[in-house]
Amino acid sequence: MEQIAAALGDGARWRLVELLAERPRSVGELAELTGLRQPQTTKHLQTLARVGLVTVFPLGQRRVYAVEAGPLKDLEGRLRTLSTTIEANAGERDVLTRYQAAIGADTEAAKQDRWADGRAFSFDRLLAASRNDVWRHWTEPALLASWWAPPSMTVTDCVIEPWTGGRAVLDYRDAEGRYRSAGEVRAATEPEHLEFDLSVLDPKGDTFFTGHYDLHFTEAPGGTRLRLDLRITETTVEAVPFIAGIETGWGQVLDNLATTLTQEKD
Repeated sequence: MEQIAAALGDGARWRLVELLAERPRSVGELAELTGLRQPQTTKHLQTLARVGLVTVFPLGQRRVYAVEAGPLKDLEGRLRTLSTTIEANAGERDVLTRYQAAIGADTEAAKQDRWADGRAFSFDRLLAASRNDVWRHWTEPALLASWWAPPSMTVTDCVIEPWTGGRAVLDYRDAEGRYRSAGEVRAATEPEHLEFDLSVLDPKGDTFFTGHYDLHFTEAPGGTRLRLDLRITETTVEAVPFIAGIETGWGQVLDNLATTLTQEKD
């Protein structure tokens, strides 16, 4: 399939296939219609023949080529599947569009440090699991790592120690680099309340910004109501791409948590 796509990637060969789709034609006729020299036309037709897109019929001194529909139908099927997959995952592109717009808006606002101090975000989720299970997914490192990062990331350290003064750490990487956050737990009442600070760090260990997280776990029909309130402080100008992605990013992360809990329940 890759060879067929490569063969059709050339504009001259694509035009030859279009002409042959109408009817079989000789090399001379194809050269005349395309404006190519006959040796060039023959070379392109040989390439198409090697991948099964055309068949040559030697007729005395003439060589007539006909197109084969089978490989094109196979390609059509692959393209249709690809198109369906793109449409089914259009939301992923929408996320990038919203993120790009948010970065643009915040870049305009970020003229100096502390530009986003006091900015607050709130997230509310009904999770199909008990409070104990939801609490465990926040406080047991292996469970926390299973959902608290985008799918493309590899978590290298991930912990929220559920006691006052405990560590809060998120360290992950991808092909572009390493991302580190570190902080401290301020309060923890199992399985009801968890409060911690988490600072996003640059490669030198300096703070881009600090997030103050306040989580409440409440029993509700069908599971657990999770309320997450996040307030920003210590903002630097360089924090723009991180802060711009908070709303979209945490929405995705909490969706990951909801999916993980549902799958484990099933």
